[in-house]
Amino acid sequence: MRHLHTRTTRRRTVAALTVLLFAVPGAPAVADEEGPASPALADGLALTPPMGFNNWNSTHCRAEFDESMVKGIADIFVEKGLKDAGYQYVNLDDCWALPARDADGKLVPDPARFPNGIKAVADYVHSKGLKLGIYTSAGTKTCSSIGFPGALGHEYSDAQQFADWGVDYLKYDNCNNQGVDARLRYTTMRDALEATGRPIVYSICEWGQNKPWEWAADVGHLWRTTGDISDTWGSMLSILKQNLPLASHAGPGHWNDPDMLEVGNGGMTATEYRSHFSMWSVMAAPLLIGSDLRTASDETFEILGNKEVIAVDQDPLGKQGSVVSSEGGRWVVAKEMKDGSRAVALFNETGSPQRIATTAAAVGLPDAAAYTLRDLWQHRSYNTAGTISATVPAHGTVLVRVAADRRWNQHPPAVELGLDGSPLVQAGTRARLMTTVTDLGRTPAGQVSVRLSGPEGWAVKPTSPTTSAALPTGRSLRTKWTVTAPEGTPTGSYDLTLKASYRSPAGVRVENVLPFTATVVVPPPSGTSDLGDLPWLSAANGYGPVERNTSNGESAAGDGHPITMGGVVYAKGLGVHAESAVEYYTGAACETVTADVGVDDEKGANGTVAFEVWADGTKVASTGVLTNAMPAEPLTADITGARLVRLVVTDGGDGIDSDHADWADARLSC
Repeated sequence: MRHLHTRTTRRRTVAALTVLLFAVPGAPAVADEEGPASPALADGLALTPPMGFNNWNSTHCRAEFDESMVKGIADIFVEKGLKDAGYQYVNLDDCWALPARDADGKLVPDPARFPNGIKAVADYVHSKGLKLGIYTSAGTKTCSSIGFPGALGHEYSDAQQFADWGVDYLKYDNCNNQGVDARLRYTTMRDALEATGRPIVYSICEWGQNKPWEWAADVGHLWRTTGDISDTWGSMLSILKQNLPLASHAGPGHWNDPDMLEVGNGGMTATEYRSHFSMWSVMAAPLLIGSDLRTASDETFEILGNKEVIAVDQDPLGKQGSVVSSEGGRWVVAKEMKDGSRAVALFNETGSPQRIATTAAAVGLPDAAAYTLRDLWQHRSYNTAGTISATVPAHGTVLVRVAADRRWNQHPPAVELGLDGSPLVQAGTRARLMTTVTDLGRTPAGQVSVRLSGPEGWAVKPTSPTTSAALPTGRSLRTKWTVTAPEGTPTGSYDLTLKASYRSPAGVRVENVLPFTATVVVPPPSGTSDLGDLPWLSAANGYGPVERNTSNGESAAGDGHPITMGGVVYAKGLGVHAESAVEYYTGAACETVTADVGVDDEKGANGTVAFEVWADGTKVASTGVLTNAMPAEPLTADITGARLVRLVVTDGGDGIDSDHADWADARLSC
């Protein structure tokens, strides 16, 4: 049922760049599920989304998960400022117990891992001003293949043990549930926890299978809305898209939980991790660190410790952000804040820079002469006449907080940097770009200048003015440039930087920077070529890398098998895993893309996907949802005149588990 990935393998044991604001009614492109959840538990717990750490993603069941490690995490919370930033819970996941209960039916902590017992660990964590969490499953055994005891049939005894140990948080999983009704299993543990008299935050982890957002608000304090996250862009993106429509079900004491944070685990870029953290915060999601804090980089601590972003997540009004728009992978998600401001995320799903824009009115702010706009990653404030927009890097999020503020004129005008034209360069040939510097503020930007720089040896020259004495509201400085990479420059991506400086009416000098990449490309060969043999510009995948001429194995490159659909074996093609996007440079010299598409046989009866072909940002071919039971479907796309072609696989609307998708015999005709 679930894909072959470390954590979800254990669940096969089930027996049976940054801007934020709230959505205008009727405006969301992704509609909320109908109706709010039932009233929240009236116990005063989890009035804001829980923040803390869970060891699973960094240690799994390895021997290093022990008392010393857990105490060390508590120490790091204090030493690195995470406690001061709001992180509170140090949570144990699976593998803390012995595989068998004692003669009295009680749980026994593993003496090798926890020689002094769980209470001693809880006492230490409490001494640091923090809280301890623990894990079990609403089944006969937990999710580990080792077979640790679950709580089904032992709810009251186990809950009392947890309370006696001083546990403050329980994560209650879904494995080996013997087909017992989910609501019954999770309600029984709720009652058992309440019977202890100890305040324990209750995390329901049944993977969204029974739509807990519809019934669990008076059962638990948070509930998983999806399957497990993994440390990939595709996995994070799929989970984000599943959780966004559920905004109406979240609130103080009852939260949608799209699973742990992967920030710092190494499978995504810093830009992608900032998007991950930004979007979880605008969704009012629990912020549970899943990386190994013992070896985390300064950059990881900088992302996890951003108090301005955390304040969006922890806002006491408790609203989850709603989708304002999502056209072409350009997302605007807005969150109403208790002080009347809006947090707005401008999120770029695509693999190239995109201008993403909205307005103060569209995100629900009252009419005003101007607004204060606070960039939560730059930690700078500006004024805006009402436009909220940015050129957002690939996979990036711009996160801002916007308010109708009488003191708006204390801040310099917001200025947007933009790029027109495709930053694709053939070595030895001049590419032409145009940059824009636009005043979004109510006040003018004065003494404006712009500079574009590239790698050493590249020729970057302006062919129109690079300065302007002043830019009033809404006016732009447009500068044309030629960019030339030296002959022989290898294909690949190269960093360019656009910098603009200007002065506010008060004389304050401001500098804005827009980093982006130029890609050195070569035209595709004439004739018909197998896409599995051609270089691509970019490739994003749900699990593991995109594979050439084999299926997707979910882990290391080269771990796939022969592409097989409906018993037919294909020698050529691409093996991917939803969510996936593979982009090629076609240089306006090609006519068609053809392929046989479907779910690879290696997933048995599992997997639901849909295929799309995009040409220069326009969808030119697509399938409906395909399953493993369906034969390969021929797909042909007319890409005449397109410079860029993108092959996309989506998850069919139900998450990415088992979504092994094949572009078999994928060919490009030029």
